[in-house]
Amino acid sequence: MDTNVNNTNDEIEIDLRQIFFVLLDKIWIIILSGIGCALLGLMISKFFLVPEYESTTQLYVINRQTEGKVSSADLSAGSQLTKDYKELVISRPVTEQVISDLNLDMTHGQLEDKITVENPQDSRILKIIVRDTDPYRAKSIADAMATVSVDTIATVMETEKANIIEQGDLPMSPVSPNVFKNTVIGGAVGAFLAILIILAVFLLDDTIKSEDDVEKHLGLSVLSVIPMQEDEKKKKGARKKSASGNASKTARRG
Repeated sequence: MDTNVNNTNDEIEIDLRQIFFVLLDKIWIIILSGIGCALLGLMISKFFLVPEYESTTQLYVINRQTEGKVSSADLSAGSQLTKDYKELVISRPVTEQVISDLNLDMTHGQLEDKITVENPQDSRILKIIVRDTDPYRAKSIADAMATVSVDTIATVMETEKANIIEQGDLPMSPVSPNVFKNTVIGGAVGAFLAILIILAVFLLDDTIKSEDDVEKHLGLSVLSVIPMQEDEKKKKGARKKSASGNASKTARRG
């Protein structure tokens, strides 16, 4: 039994070596494929994808029960209110009011798709993140969302208004597309596809090229190998050329 296991391991090791050398022999194809796909990803990111900008504003949610200092009960109530605020910020009354105030040519659903509301863990802070193709419009929407959310939600929930910690920033550089990331991913995908194709061609090729292939595929032992010398190869090539030349001459005469 140990002999069979060793034989199996030897066969696996030989196959892995063959695969390694096949890939090494075709390394130029893998490199060219990776470079080509990387350039494709770069061109798509630069010339076909529209840049998007992000502007972020923050709210601090608290429910003060008494005038003066903030108690632990106020902080606990603020934590619960934060969850409600997170859902209500992108509610239809808020978004439609923002659309009306800024005279935006978009629907509630389109504006909602541009907005992300985040609540850092164990905090009473809400981050309203707006993504848009125009950096100035992204900031305007972020500021309007904060102002309208504070007023509208306080009225609806009959609670104290949340405090606006900071207004939306004016983004100077786009957050999407990530040109470097897309270029790297394109190169990796191109190289991976080239490797898959090379391995598929290698594994599906069952032609016999050596005495090892005879033993492996046919189960026959090779008794001897007759090498073909370079002179004989050249003679064979010369014979084929002369034969084809004679055939063409005969055809012309006919």
